[in-house]
Amino acid sequence: MARNIVNRPVETVKIVVATKPLSFGTQLTREGLSEAAWPASSIPEGAFKSIDDLLKDGQRVAMAPIAKNEPVLSSRVSGPGEKASLSALIEPGMRAVAVRVDDVRGVAGFIQPGDRVDVVLTRVEHNAKFDRDESYSDVLLHNVKVLAIDQQAAERQEKAQVVKAVTLEVTAEQGQKLILAGGAGTLSLILREAGGGKVAEAARRVTMTDLGYSEAPKASDTPSEPSEGAASARSKVRILRGAKDEEVEVYHDPAVAHAD
Repeated sequence: MARNIVNRPVETVKIVVATKPLSFGTQLTREGLSEAAWPASSIPEGAFKSIDDLLKDGQRVAMAPIAKNEPVLSSRVSGPGEKASLSALIEPGMRAVAVRVDDVRGVAGFIQPGDRVDVVLTRVEHNAKFDRDESYSDVLLHNVKVLAIDQQAAERQEKAQVVKAVTLEVTAEQGQKLILAGGAGTLSLILREAGGGKVAEAARRVTMTDLGYSEAPKASDTPSEPSEGAASARSKVRILRGAKDEEVEVYHDPAVAHAD
């Protein structure tokens, strides 16, 4: 005996969605918004019930890209009357610091807002013992969020673009390290995988030895000194230059003397 299947209607409520793509900084207007039916059991957190509710206290702007027919959420728009400033994107307790990069250190322009990177410091120090310069690199910061590239915040580009500065979200102490490191050497970025873990893995210093260059002192770096046994092989010789009598100390190599 076949059972009668009753399709119960899904309970819906009205929420505000975008009627066209909204980019970062776009002012929210009634023309770009609509109220659409949404399943009551899966209302996104921060959704607005009506356009009047969204705009009642003042004008708002998009703080992140919002796609067409995507719900407009409080976490993706500014507060009433606020502008689309970078400060609105910073998490509580965090800071924003800009790092100067080029097309190579900026991962060839493929870094985008929202990506996470490691920051590497490369510098050269003078080794006074061997009187030469030595290069090395350290991972200064792990898993740092990119807030903006150049003057573009929260906007992901379809194509790679060369940038001159990348703004990172860091703690106050990390910001101090970045500012200090910027004057001590060269800062480079390593792009991390999307959705990667936030646990900071251990990283060691990399030197020229890791690239196959020997850092052992050269023969010319250390002065040669006679051994203890050779110290007794020194003698004085008197040299007569005309009327001048001069005495000098000379060293005889015992090995050579023995060979003779």
